[in-house]
Amino acid sequence: MTLIQDSVVLVVGASGGLGREIARLLADGGARVILSGRDRTKLEALGIPGTVLVADLNDPEAIGDLVAAAVSVHGRLDGIVNAAGVVAFGPASALSDATLTELFAVNTLAPIRLLRASIEALTLSAEQGRDPFVLTISGVVSESPTANLAAYSASKAGLAAFGQAAARELRRVGIRIVDARPGHTETALSTHPISGTAPRFPSGHEPAAVAQRLVEAIVGGERDVPSTAFLAMGD
Repeated sequence: MTLIQDSVVLVVGASGGLGREIARLLADGGARVILSGRDRTKLEALGIPGTVLVADLNDPEAIGDLVAAAVSVHGRLDGIVNAAGVVAFGPASALSDATLTELFAVNTLAPIRLLRASIEALTLSAEQGRDPFVLTISGVVSESPTANLAAYSASKAGLAAFGQAAARELRRVGIRIVDARPGHTETALSTHPISGTAPRFPSGHEPAAVAQRLVEAIVGGERDVPSTAFLAMGD
């Protein structure tokens, strides 16, 4: 069981619909939350107690700097929530190089680099008797790649595969990776794709309910939260 009280947690993508809800729940549970995103104004407007750190996940160097800055806030780091992401719609034949580059930079490479940069701090957290974790949200498309979301599905499936393999390595030093794969969630992500236009989706999960389930997974020591784990929620 992971204790949220007094833990230091970096929430990446904290101004997004899901990141915001997770950050709020963690703060309400007594965590020392560090809120990260690209827009300081949006982060400060959340009204969630914590430290604001601005970073652009398209910049590899910025990711290492973000982790270093997060560790410096309280002298340690006990958890990371990666709730940042971008989406693109349309057939595979219409994908541009720019779209592919951004999808994989933000959805795949950024979380990988974030984990790589944080291993030392999270290992120290484990050595000090805490239960450090990294939560990734690869989503249902990593289980079931979707037509007209081919590159987006691939970027998330790549993240899930990396997490599964890295989890086997890192559990030896006490770091837990949690991969979550909720279905379509009613955030604003689909309303501002980097390419294409969103189709009409059926009603999705409520962000607050998904966030609650994810925090329960963190606290409960879970490592895998498949799409089926979200079907019984009270949306």
